[in-house]
Amino acid sequence: MNYSDAIILGIVQGLTEFLPVSSSGHLAITQEIIGIGADKTPIIFDLLLHVATLVAVLIYFRKRLILLTLAIFDRSQKEERRLIMLLCLATIPIVITGLCLKDPLEQVREHPAIVSLLLCFTGLILFLPGLIKAKPNQAPNVRSSILVGLAQSLALLPGISRSGSTIAAGLALGIRPALAAEFSFLLAIPAISGATLLKLDAISSIQKEEFAIYLTGIGAAFITGLLAIYAVISSIRHGKFAYFGVYCITLGIGGLIYFSAR
Repeated sequence: MNYSDAIILGIVQGLTEFLPVSSSGHLAITQEIIGIGADKTPIIFDLLLHVATLVAVLIYFRKRLILLTLAIFDRSQKEERRLIMLLCLATIPIVITGLCLKDPLEQVREHPAIVSLLLCFTGLILFLPGLIKAKPNQAPNVRSSILVGLAQSLALLPGISRSGSTIAAGLALGIRPALAAEFSFLLAIPAISGATLLKLDAISSIQKEEFAIYLTGIGAAFITGLLAIYAVISSIRHGKFAYFGVYCITLGIGGLIYFSAR
């Protein structure tokens, strides 16, 4: 891996981790196109890119996270404590699915044509709120949190967007757009943290000569990740969330044609 590869993968990871277009799907396709398949990308680099995007979401929601942290020790903060409980509840499905199906799900990434097909499925998911036309007047509750959590577990499949599936599920269930986006991004923190911890043993494999290259990719992922969060929030506020669905379906069809013809 060289500097240009690190920058490309960092940008792709940063943008697509939070845009509803599937980071795993884009990384799998990008790696295939630039000639460094998923099996040739160091695990430690993948780990560091996830850490970079995790830091981006922590910075964006720093004020909210401070309130949630303080609420752990203050029982009078009932709203924040309830949100913590709902986030924990919504995290359970992805933990169970990830532990039980980790290896089979990872193998899907080695088949870009399947990943492309799943990108098309992500596009259809993003159209779901518009088709259901639920009135967005609710806050997350126990039922909706569990269903959003189940939607998040689908994103373990490369090509299924985590943010896309969770936000779309929230909107379809009648959660207010701003709250659906916030719940999705806060839910990303334990999801990304958990995925990072599972690969933490790879930290010992980093080589000194690779550090500068990795740092370049980390910087690209952090900056673009932060920009992506702003872009998603803005798209939801302006009712343009479904536009990402058009993009996913277009890219998915293009990927199917390209990889099937090889």
